[in-house]
Amino acid sequence: MFANYLIGLREGLEASLVVCILIAYLVKTDRRDALKPVWIGIAVAVALALGFGFALEFGSQELTFKAQEALGGSLSILAVGLVTWMVFWMRRTARHLRAELHGKLDAALRMGTGALVATAFLAVGREGLETALFVWTSVRASGDGTQAPLVGVLLGLLTAVVLGHLFYRGAVRINLSTFFTWTGAMLVVVAAGVLAYGFHDLQEADFLPGLTDKAFDVSAAIPPDSWYGTLLKGVLNFQPDPTVLQVTVWSLYLVPTLALFLAPSRSAGPGVKAAAPLREDA
Repeated sequence: MFANYLIGLREGLEASLVVCILIAYLVKTDRRDALKPVWIGIAVAVALALGFGFALEFGSQELTFKAQEALGGSLSILAVGLVTWMVFWMRRTARHLRAELHGKLDAALRMGTGALVATAFLAVGREGLETALFVWTSVRASGDGTQAPLVGVLLGLLTAVVLGHLFYRGAVRINLSTFFTWTGAMLVVVAAGVLAYGFHDLQEADFLPGLTDKAFDVSAAIPPDSWYGTLLKGVLNFQPDPTVLQVTVWSLYLVPTLALFLAPSRSAGPGVKAAAPLREDA
């Protein structure tokens, strides 16, 4: 549940910050007339993300077992690729996100209502689609037959919305650079588990060999139905009897990716000390 909460919090907070920056800039520049098109674009983006998530969940139920495993495995790999790109992109551009969005919004204001809707839609839609895909694959990987993974995601998204509102009101000041670094590192660990599970799905679909070639089996020491087995499964997507391919993929992804992500950036200047209040009309 914690891993899914982290996904909802991290992805949701990015979208919340984008929304706060867009709204605060329009309020600051006395362009409240442009708020409606922006909210329309945001609403369409959220609806698209929800529709995409429902399509993944209910569309996959009509497939055969092997087709479900092939689809789940392929989308897991795609989701990990997108999330990996996202955490590195945010690490590189977080300090310049506000200026980038302001520039796009200025251009959209000159072009008219349609451009405003499109700008808000694109700014939030990318985050929404990435979130829907990664949440679906992560919930599928860590699912234990309960609603806990989905509840974790929803709680994370709710927390992100509350934090976004507090940022806008200027009630919360945190070091966003540090926040995104730590949550990004934890998300890389979660992604490694999703990636390994995705390869296991492809093995079950007979797309890849080695399904019976186990790297180890600690089921006796860590029963999957025990509280600690469930905890490890929910947080790290831990499997007590992974295949050799799963362990290999997990290691080859996690070690270099985490090392690169945590390595000091040569182009980065001093870290952001604190997030400035996003409500700029005060």
